[in-house]
Amino acid sequence: MIKIDMLRCFSTVAQLGSLMEASTRLGRTPSALSMSLKQLEGHLGARLFETERKNKLTPLGHEVFRIAQAQLRQFDDTVASIENAANAPRGLIKIASIPSASGLALPQAISTMMDRHPHLKVELRDMDSAMVAEAMLHGKADIGIASGSQSLNGVDCVTLFEDAFGLLCGAEHPLAELSRAPTLVDVFSYPFLSNNLCVQLDLNELKTASEGAHLTVHNTHSLIAMTRTNTWVTILPQSVSRALPGELVFRPIEGINQRRTVSLLTSQRAGFPRLLDAFSSLLLQSDWR
Repeated sequence: MIKIDMLRCFSTVAQLGSLMEASTRLGRTPSALSMSLKQLEGHLGARLFETERKNKLTPLGHEVFRIAQAQLRQFDDTVASIENAANAPRGLIKIASIPSASGLALPQAISTMMDRHPHLKVELRDMDSAMVAEAMLHGKADIGIASGSQSLNGVDCVTLFEDAFGLLCGAEHPLAELSRAPTLVDVFSYPFLSNNLCVQLDLNELKTASEGAHLTVHNTHSLIAMTRTNTWVTILPQSVSRALPGELVFRPIEGINQRRTVSLLTSQRAGFPRLLDAFSSLLLQSDWR
């Protein structure tokens, strides 16, 4: 039977490449770790390390390491959530939000909620929309803010706000100072950053440019860092530009009228439904412009 302790021992040894270093980190003797690894390999009927030095994984070892890392993260998150709930008998709200929303009305809404409920504890995590949906489904979040309309079992979904797609570039980029509205031809004449949001737009020119882009960036903070250098440009919703108003410029693009919908997700299985309803109402009443 594979136990979580076996996976932790194996993952630590695989990560450090040394039985001795792993024993120091885990506070276990090398012989105890060695016994745990032998039990795991015995259960699997195959070796996980190429040699006794434990510094090189077998192909099976690489696959087990990948799966074990994911399971350990989930287990540790679950334990942390249980402990936080136990330490917050008067209220706990877990929030998962896309980064662009975290820079708008969310901080003020959290502050107001905590002023009204001094004993309330709040957990906030930034993640992309797919991860927000996953967090809601697995009970890791009570409130979610995500792009698009999400249809999830046990989760209510309402529109929180909408914003326009357009050009995002550095404040000193030539397109920031263009006297007219830029076109897609203007945008694609400069190094273009493809991203998960812009590829959702139903535009053939944009799909072609995204497929041909030499650089695709999946993280919002990285997109901001790249565009503020005044070298790269990208297409994103307007709310992203508010993260650095003095260094980023948002400009509408001629011919693009699509808007992004940002949804508020609330769990039907939250531990503190009254607090969740109050916070949801506060978010819906907030100014997201």
